[in-house]
Amino acid sequence: MIHILKRRFGLLGKNISYSFSKGYFTEKFNDEHFKGCSYENFDIPEINFFTALIKNNPDLKGLNVTIPYKEQILPFLDKLSKKATLIGAVNTVKFTKTGKLKGYNTDYYGFKKSLKPLLQPHHKKALILGTGGASKGVAFALDELGILYTFVSREAKENIIDYNLINATTFDNYQIIINSTPVGTSPNIEAYPAIPYEFFTKKHIAYDLIYNPEETTFLKKAKENGAVIKNGYDMLIFQAEKAWKIWNK
Repeated sequence: MIHILKRRFGLLGKNISYSFSKGYFTEKFNDEHFKGCSYENFDIPEINFFTALIKNNPDLKGLNVTIPYKEQILPFLDKLSKKATLIGAVNTVKFTKTGKLKGYNTDYYGFKKSLKPLLQPHHKKALILGTGGASKGVAFALDELGILYTFVSREAKENIIDYNLINATTFDNYQIIINSTPVGTSPNIEAYPAIPYEFFTKKHIAYDLIYNPEETTFLKKAKENGAVIKNGYDMLIFQAEKAWKIWNK
């Protein structure tokens, strides 16, 4: 009788029945090369439930982390990778052989790899809509690409501008507009960030981290004015495969 080593992985988040990760890894694990591997959603109402989750599932080998826990999970981890420390957000957790929890950020890698083919010499500055955990990975990737950026939020703070300040001049100065908020995600697909879409041009990139729906209202409205558009699907695949490598190293 052949003994198949069971290896459990999963996604930590809140209201994640729509999750990309579960579908992606479940399909991946259908391949005979991954016999014994399984992937499930761990939907918890608040981060304090994480301790009990770990205690009750001692055979877990790795987790992906999504909204709203990418920053909230940090105090529960034993250590962070250098890049996760710099970014200040985690979307991948590895259960080490010694039983420790180590946090990584593969969001930045996925975003960077998916944006890079779209870049032209005139793409020098980016607006990042939103200031949550996902935006931090985006900012880190832009730093590595040598692209300057400014965050946009409902309240202006240091290095953060208010949505109301975005105008034609803003679009002249910023050629990449990135939606890192959940606004427009299914089922609320009619929603979109409050920016003046009429100022998009063919010189702009509109990037939405959302992948469901495939073309958000944000992307539709940008495309109507000539912008190059990109959703978050490729980013998710790249970050998922990076996470898989981390869990197996």
